[in-house]
Amino acid sequence: MPYIAKHCHARIAPRKARLVMDLIRGKPVDHAINLLSFNKKRASVMITNVVKSAVANYNDQETAPSREELIVTEARVDAGPIMKRFQPKDRGKSYAIMKRTSHLIISVAPADEAFGGPVEDVESLDKVDPKTATAGKTDSK
Repeated sequence: MPYIAKHCHARIAPRKARLVMDLIRGKPVDHAINLLSFNKKRASVMITNVVKSAVANYNDQETAPSREELIVTEARVDAGPIMKRFQPKDRGKSYAIMKRTSHLIISVAPADEAFGGPVEDVESLDKVDPKTATAGKTDSK
């Protein structure tokens, strides 16, 4: 069962937040928090708080919490509402300023649930590309 945390109406453009969110998708939680702590982008602070909130949701609902086995199964940025402001320009014109917001959504799950079976070494998941991985199965002939 995935445990979800959201930060709605985050005051950052979705395009900028997606750059950081792509770094942690499919990584173990400890490795993801470590990556975010050394990232210079402003979105990394917001995403770190959402990851910690998802881990706290897992700890509240499980009897024996073990943070080492959690994987970031879903890391998504959706566009939020746009605050429209206007900047006065010459000759009576006005230009629109779009202040974009984001919805940051993180889902974590234990590694055995995320990949459909038991995973022997969680640290080896750092080297797996989540876009090309096939649910924890290897292609052996």
